[in-house]
Amino acid sequence: MFTGNIPSSLSNLSQLIELLLDTNQFIGHIPTSLGNLQSLETLSISNNNLHGRVPERIFSIPTIREIGLSSNNLHGQLPAEVGNAKQLVILLLSANKLSGDIPSTVGACKSLEDIELDNNIFNGNIPASFGNLFGLKVLNLSYNNLTGSVPASLGNLQHLEQLDLSFNHLEGKVPVHGIFKNATATHIDGNQGLCGGASNLYLPSCSVMSSNISKYRLPVIFKVAIPLACMLSLLATVIFVLLWRRKKHMRSSMSSLSFDSKFPKVSYKDLARATDGFSVSNLIGTGRYSSVYRGKILQEENVVAVKVLCLETRGAQRSFIAECNALRNVRHRNLVRILTACSSIDSRGNDFKALLYEFMPGGDLHNLLYSTEGNGNSLKQSYISLAQRLNIVVDIADAMAYLHHNHHGSIVHCDLKPSNILLDNGMVAHVGDFGLARLQVYPMSSSFDGSTSVSSLAIRGTIGYVAPEYGAGGQVSTAADVYSFGVVLLEIFIRKSPTDDMFKDGLSIAKFAEVNFPDILSK
Repeated sequence: MFTGNIPSSLSNLSQLIELLLDTNQFIGHIPTSLGNLQSLETLSISNNNLHGRVPERIFSIPTIREIGLSSNNLHGQLPAEVGNAKQLVILLLSANKLSGDIPSTVGACKSLEDIELDNNIFNGNIPASFGNLFGLKVLNLSYNNLTGSVPASLGNLQHLEQLDLSFNHLEGKVPVHGIFKNATATHIDGNQGLCGGASNLYLPSCSVMSSNISKYRLPVIFKVAIPLACMLSLLATVIFVLLWRRKKHMRSSMSSLSFDSKFPKVSYKDLARATDGFSVSNLIGTGRYSSVYRGKILQEENVVAVKVLCLETRGAQRSFIAECNALRNVRHRNLVRILTACSSIDSRGNDFKALLYEFMPGGDLHNLLYSTEGNGNSLKQSYISLAQRLNIVVDIADAMAYLHHNHHGSIVHCDLKPSNILLDNGMVAHVGDFGLARLQVYPMSSSFDGSTSVSSLAIRGTIGYVAPEYGAGGQVSTAADVYSFGVVLLEIFIRKSPTDDMFKDGLSIAKFAEVNFPDILSK
């Protein structure tokens, strides 16, 4: 929770090797004097409120190996001096406002293994010099304004494990060699002009027509195309009128619709009406990025949970996108069912985003575990039978197994904990809150070791449930979800939070269970 400016006096620490200031509330510019730290190997200032430009001097530090400046408000161009960082292994600049061309000098950093420049405003072509980074494992350039073709040289990178070029303005033929043969490791969706490529990418074929044939057939094409275009325009007009009338009719009969339809549309006014203007009386929970309200929409018996994103909070927009991406194609009895999403404008003209879920009347697992019953001084924890606890554990395990193994790409939840596990009337558990989820669609080690590349220098998850490896910059993995599941399992039977005051001086919930099992079992 540090605030204020980063002091330039840090540059006096001449022997400093690691400077980790991420996930705080620092403001102002990144001090250019940090370039004086000639022994620095790791610089991480991600997840703050910094603005200004990326200092070119940090790339002249001869020992620098990791630079993490993601999730700030940095703008301007990435300095061409990045090519001076010959020992650079990891470059993380995601979720900023960097613009201009990506400098081709990045290709001079031969040691680079992980480049993440996604969610910026970069334009121009993808530098062909990236093909010189023979040790590169991860390249993420998604959600930018890049144009031109996909460099064929990227297919020559034998160690490349993940390539994400999605949601740019790329066009032309996609290469067919190297990583481009692996559809699960290559992400190119959201580029309307791409064609060809390997068959498992399911792109349209590239039309090849000789210039001579085009020359002689052009008048014939015009003779056919012009009348056809007129007919299509007339047909489109008729369809538009019919759809408008149908939409008007559907609005008048909105109350007869059920949530069984595929993602029904709702507006801000619908949600405001359903929650009595998002009143406090309907508030059922709050989180870092959102507030959840109980509401009635369409029909009186249709009670829903409305999750309203707090877009003023840094990371809320990405949380909304992550949750939509994670849940739009999943179906399982032990996952909280998403009904629809709303991206609109509120009554004040501000951006408004919300998710509608099936309402879970049983509340969340955390409240169940720690609710009390009785009167006066005889308060005690409410009774939960062994069978009920086992059923809840099995429900959670089924949900996580589905997310990890029964999908086209494993979904890593990243924040499994009792408050994100909801219960229906029959005490059936449903895993929810996918705001930190990651879609993992490339081969990955099941453990965190020195061979895996670091994808983020910020901890993802909740203290007590997050795997210790994440604290060391470990890569997002299904193994971390398994760790969180183990903590939740112990908590269900012990009814002690992993952050309880009793767990100190080296005693953890796992060690506590190991000492007491099987002689003592908490009721």
